[in-house]
Amino acid sequence: MSRIFVTGIGTDIGKTIVSAVITEALNADYWKPIQAGLDELTDSEKVRGLITNKKSVIHPEAFRLKMAASPHAAAAAEGVSIAVNNINVPITLNNLVIEGAGGLMVPLNEKELVVDLIKALKVSVVVVIRHYLGSINHSLLTLRALEQQKIPVLGIVFSGTANEASERVILSHYKHPVIGRIAEEKEFTPGVILCYAKEFRTSPTLLALHSGNK
Repeated sequence: MSRIFVTGIGTDIGKTIVSAVITEALNADYWKPIQAGLDELTDSEKVRGLITNKKSVIHPEAFRLKMAASPHAAAAAEGVSIAVNNINVPITLNNLVIEGAGGLMVPLNEKELVVDLIKALKVSVVVVIRHYLGSINHSLLTLRALEQQKIPVLGIVFSGTANEASERVILSHYKHPVIGRIAEEKEFTPGVILCYAKEFRTSPTLLALHSGNK
């Protein structure tokens, strides 16, 4: 079974929605290792409310932190110590979608970053890209960091309003497959997620994973 780590070029770019879509597309399990912010729905609760298949299991977080902040800051505020070595992957025979916190260089503690967690988990990555002023720079920096760390990239998902010019530049530098695109929606409902899941499932990248999980 495959472990798919969903990261992005920054925060608030659609990683949870993309995670829900891929989870639904593959009937996979879902896991958010570190949740920072408990005042509203957690990402695990959001995904649970958006998927409709009966096979997916939502695994509990390794760390649940009250403050909506960078994991290292939220942990310090609660006197909690996050260490990559203390984060254990849930036991499952299913494909597993893992949602990261922010981008690759988000600190988990004084020394370790999200990218260190990715390397320790030995996972493949899906990169979520949302277009805004500066997003080309952030996208290429993210993809270069993954390349330098020799972390395999399954593909890219574009989130939000399309920008063909920006996408063309990004894809001219890195030839990773585009798994799918998620548009600006008035509301993300289970039905909307299911429609995207069916589209994503037709991509060669996810099709192979879905076929192997039947």
